[in-house]
Amino acid sequence: MSRAPGGLATRLQHIEPSATLALAAKAKALAGAGHTVLDFTAGEPDFPTPDHIKAAGIQAIHANRTTYTPVAGLPELRAAIVEAVNRRRRAAYAPSQSLVTCGAKHALFNVFQALCNPGDEVILVSPYWVSFPALVQLAGAKPVIVEAREEDRFLPDPEAVRRALTRATKAIIVNSPSNPTGAVIDHARLEALAGIAQERGLIVVSDEIYEQLVYPPAAHVSIVEVAPQLQGQTVIVGGVSKSYSMTGWRIGYAVGPQPWIDAMITLQSHSTSNPASISQHAALAALTGDQQPVARMREAFQQRRDRLVEGLNRLPALRVTRPDGAFYAWCNVSRLTTSASTLAAQWLEEAQVAVVPGEGFGSKDHVRFSFATSLDTIDEGLARLERWLTQH
Repeated sequence: MSRAPGGLATRLQHIEPSATLALAAKAKALAGAGHTVLDFTAGEPDFPTPDHIKAAGIQAIHANRTTYTPVAGLPELRAAIVEAVNRRRRAAYAPSQSLVTCGAKHALFNVFQALCNPGDEVILVSPYWVSFPALVQLAGAKPVIVEAREEDRFLPDPEAVRRALTRATKAIIVNSPSNPTGAVIDHARLEALAGIAQERGLIVVSDEIYEQLVYPPAAHVSIVEVAPQLQGQTVIVGGVSKSYSMTGWRIGYAVGPQPWIDAMITLQSHSTSNPASISQHAALAALTGDQQPVARMREAFQQRRDRLVEGLNRLPALRVTRPDGAFYAWCNVSRLTTSASTLAAQWLEEAQVAVVPGEGFGSKDHVRFSFATSLDTIDEGLARLERWLTQH
């Protein structure tokens, strides 16, 4: 076995830094140097955390709720998570079947570490969230990529998934709404995927972190709602980061079969232990309190989506499929005959417009725009890109 250079573990040899975080950092550095950068890289809402949620965190501090909690999270928060999951998906999970984590990414890390062995294969639908391949590889498993076609609105093709199956296939990741495409998987496709999973006994990792950011007439449907019999082989991953504008509070969750959750709790007891107690109390307020801020944020995102997508589709050489969920526009730039990473670098340097290149998501022909920004920023960004395209 070859050794990694400099004494590093070999499992890190093929792990790249997050492209989204790297571009966001570069955009912020340019802004700090005095440039007026229009940042479309953000993977987080630009709204403040709602006041009643902040108040719950402050109250937790004043009440000295600043000590360790159980590793799996506050019992009342686990109960609230399961209540929300059951209500939205017509499911019947018990609070003991939930685990509170340091963000949804941490929940996914726990899932793959607890359930995958070296040599296992995990099916990912491309375009995929940038961290999915790395999280699978860190567990010693192999990501197997199945392409979703633009003409199918980037929705997974169940027959393509079936063709990708091998004796080593252990799991499939279902991400709806999708980051980066905003695709929301419909009932029929979920039913077909559920049939494959049940037939082959596959683990289903259902990443539903954007479930509340879906724009009518589209509607979020969970695979366990379509196929209740899959509850015994599905892990649902979610959190409060996106829907409640709480990215920095770092609270996610996993809900699934009891033995799997127990294994993840054991793993977490030797890594992070419990998430921050203050954040947990704030998350409890988010789930059980006033939901109107979520509705208002969703309405604002829908307006921004329409403005950005319509504007990009009016520009020469750019093409966008309108997303039904999340807050990203997945823009095809292949007519510009340069790679997405090169184009993103040019736009940042020459137009001070920051986007995320698609290579980290599985495509050299696309860039990701986040519309978690103001209408003024969207309008000015479109104007800058129109000028740049005219000049080039």
